[in-house]
Amino acid sequence: MDNTPGPRAGRKEWTALGVLMLPLLLVSMDVSVLYFAIPSISEDLEPSATQQLWILDMYGFVLAGLLITMGALGDRIGRRRLVLVGAAVFGLASAAAAYAHSAELLIAVRALLGLGGAALMPSTLALVRNLFHDEKQRAKAVTLWTAVLTTGISLGPVVSGLLLEHFWWGSVFLINVPAMALLLALVPFLVPESSTGWPSTGRPSTGPAATEHPATEHPATGGRPRFDLLSSALSLGALLPVIYGVKEWARHGYAPVPALGIAVGLLFGVVFMRRQRRLEHPMIDLGLLGRRAFGGPVLANLLAMFATVGMAVFFSQYLQSVLGQSPLTAALWSLVPAAGVAVTAPTGAALAQRIDRAYVMGGGFALSACGFLLITQLQTDSPLWYTLLGGSVYAGGLVAAMTIANELALGAAPPERAGSAAAVLESGQELGGALGMAILGSVGAAVYSRDMADGVPAGVPHADAVRETLGGAAAVASELPGAVAETLLTAAREAFTHGMGIAAIGAAVAMSGAGLFSVVFLRGAGRAAAPVPGEPAAPDHRPASHEAAL
Repeated sequence: MDNTPGPRAGRKEWTALGVLMLPLLLVSMDVSVLYFAIPSISEDLEPSATQQLWILDMYGFVLAGLLITMGALGDRIGRRRLVLVGAAVFGLASAAAAYAHSAELLIAVRALLGLGGAALMPSTLALVRNLFHDEKQRAKAVTLWTAVLTTGISLGPVVSGLLLEHFWWGSVFLINVPAMALLLALVPFLVPESSTGWPSTGRPSTGPAATEHPATEHPATGGRPRFDLLSSALSLGALLPVIYGVKEWARHGYAPVPALGIAVGLLFGVVFMRRQRRLEHPMIDLGLLGRRAFGGPVLANLLAMFATVGMAVFFSQYLQSVLGQSPLTAALWSLVPAAGVAVTAPTGAALAQRIDRAYVMGGGFALSACGFLLITQLQTDSPLWYTLLGGSVYAGGLVAAMTIANELALGAAPPERAGSAAAVLESGQELGGALGMAILGSVGAAVYSRDMADGVPAGVPHADAVRETLGGAAAVASELPGAVAETLLTAAREAFTHGMGIAAIGAAVAMSGAGLFSVVFLRGAGRAAAPVPGEPAAPDHRPASHEAAL
């Protein structure tokens, strides 16, 4: 790749981007859309405690596990085609979920929703790479993509709460159907196809990849490299057990099964990486991952999601259980930090056109660290505006840094590997979120339990539940006399706020480290778009890239 400006996108490309943002918004919303719906689902379908957890988690597990597979598949068969397949699966699964008559069926269709979401997410980001060849325009497009992704996660509980005030729980799924139908109707007319470009004739397909990289003949398949099912299975075996183990560890503490899951996943990951080194057409280009301009942003994104997801649970629970907001009111107030995102994300993208991206990323992480430090000063009686200010500062800084990281990594990836590159980015984000929930959540829980060890009034029943969570303390307090209940709740709220503050210190330290990493190791990477000396400009970047990786 070179630094010469590419052709500028016009109205059609920007309209296509708007269409692609629709599935991205819905896929990200589905991560959190069931938070308010679970009580209604439990009353209707009567799931067991284990089934309820799988209803919540199945979508995220399948989505994370299949991202790499779907990214590689989109590179081979075409990203637009995969978007259409994903939209069809997501729409049909949404309709099935809305009318599910048993917990088992709902869990199964949540898995199908994860399959559809995994097909949609990396393809939308990869298509941004192929729609926008001008660097400045692509930066704006990636800014929008990142903002929509993070906003969707915040919007999920709000949309769920609004719908459940007027309709039954199935409505939180049914809203996806018309949106996916619109996507199926518009994408063929607005979004051009792009893929690696190995048709059966041995000539490249149309699109940027075709003109930049001539196709090579693959003898076993008549021109098209065979899709590696074993690598797909290994990637699934690596990601799913690790994410499951980390989430279970965060939820219940150390246990042999989650620890074994993490160990098994890491083992599969080693086997997967070794296989990629030997393949002529690997699912993940390890050389690309070893480059500063790509591997660095992947790590930066992982750290950003570590802090984002790790603090999200504390933030929403603080609004509800400490400040006394209703669930819907708390969800609406939690959208206020989006104002910080609306200011900092475009500002960061504009600054990245004038100064080194590493400094902009470092500034974004530093800003987020300041926001987390504001959170450390929260008390049980802090004003709402101060809470929202801290949330706005850290959210704005994080999204600004993530936007630059996404744009830097996407620009470093060859167009024909855009799907795989996007999938690696998003897999890192999923893993970072799981680690944040586990590590920061465990820190907060440990502080809470320690503070509550001597904070439970004598004679209070179910003392173990009180010492475990603020929710447990609130449930026990509801059955106690007024004065005792108030004493217990005051102690529990103070312990929770203290735990949140310590977790925020951990998030601030992580963001400070991410900022330092960005400035020290990524300086100049944003301008170094030229290929590695001696690297062939063919679709297979393996020989030169593997030398970089080793």
